[in-house]
Amino acid sequence: MSKLFPKSANKLPFQIVIYLVVLGSIATAAVTYYMTPKYTRVGYTPVQPVPFSHAKHVGEIGLDCRYCHTSVEESYHSQIPTAQTCMNCHSVVKKDSPLLAPVRESFEKGTAVPWVWIHTTPDYAYFNHAIHVNRGVSCVECHGKVNEMDTVTHMQPFSMSFCIDCHKDPASRLRDPKDVFNLDSKRLVDQGAQGAAKAAQYVHDWKVMPPQSCSGCHR
Repeated sequence: MSKLFPKSANKLPFQIVIYLVVLGSIATAAVTYYMTPKYTRVGYTPVQPVPFSHAKHVGEIGLDCRYCHTSVEESYHSQIPTAQTCMNCHSVVKKDSPLLAPVRESFEKGTAVPWVWIHTTPDYAYFNHAIHVNRGVSCVECHGKVNEMDTVTHMQPFSMSFCIDCHKDPASRLRDPKDVFNLDSKRLVDQGAQGAAKAAQYVHDWKVMPPQSCSGCHR
C-alpha cells in the first residue's frame, strides 16, 4: 500500500478537517454579518395593492397617524386601516378610480384590504406601540419620515442593538407629548439646553426606565 499512496497522504484527513472548520467559520461569519435586519429589511419597499401615498395623505392633506392606525395609543399593535376607514373619504373622493378597486371590493365583501406588511418584529420579540408613543417616542424614530414617502420603505434595521441603544439613552429620543404624531417635529435634545433639560425631566417624571434585560423584549 505504501507504493500506492505517498507518505503525505497520512495528513490528508487532518487537512480535510481543517478545511471544513475554516469553511464553516467563513460561512457562519458571512451569515451572521449579512443575514441581519440591516441587510434583509432596510430598504424593503413592497408594492401595495393600492398605491397609498403617505406624502399625499399625511404630508399634504394633514391626516393624523391615528386616523388610520387607530389603536397605536392603546395597544401593542398599531392597527392598519380597514376598507371602512378608506371609504370614509373615497366614497366621495375618486370613488370610481380603478386604483381603489381593491378597497371597494374589500368594503363590499367585508374583508380586509390585502395590505403588504412592511414593519414586522420576530415572533420571539415583544414590542408595545402604546408604551412608546405615550412616553414621547415619535413614529419617526422607527418608521422614518413617513409623511414624505409616496411608498413606505423600511428605514431602520429593528435589530437588537437598535432597540438597546434607545433603551440605554431614552432621553435622546423623546419629543414633547404633543409632538409625537407631528412627523416634522424635533427631538427635545435637538432644541437646545432647555429641550435637553425637559427631556431629562420627562424621563424622571414619567419614570421612563426601558428594560435592558433579555426578559424585557423576549417574553
